[in-house]
Amino acid sequence: MNKSILLGRLTKAPEIKYSQTNDMKIATFSLAVNRRFTKVGEERQADFFNVVSYSKLAEFVEKYLKQGLQVCISGRLQNRNFEDKNGIKRYVTEVVAEEIYLADSFKKVEKDNTQEVVSEELKEKNTSEEFISNGDDLPF
Repeated sequence: MNKSILLGRLTKAPEIKYSQTNDMKIATFSLAVNRRFTKVGEERQADFFNVVSYSKLAEFVEKYLKQGLQVCISGRLQNRNFEDKNGIKRYVTEVVAEEIYLADSFKKVEKDNTQEVVSEELKEKNTSEEFISNGDDLPF
């Protein structure tokens, strides 16, 4: 069974390409995944994985994914090889995404001023202390 599940952040904006044969959309990006454990006195280490998605999933990537966004990717590992411009054979291991889930909220990603205003208004209207001031008023 070939199954990979990764939770991490995009290191840069996805690159969009089209296949030469059937003009299919291809999205590629790199995902930084923190290691679970750290050594005493050292900073947290991360591993970087190349991810590729095709067709409809590539359209989703192009529309919604941005640098720094945290996502969960489910897919499979794939090895491939090719010859570069100099005729040297190169080998690549990448994750072929089959499912992508957003792990950050859009509010956090967009950082829209109107959302900050709404948050401030909610804080000002938070009057829960007034309702609980007298225990006799509780409905139960």
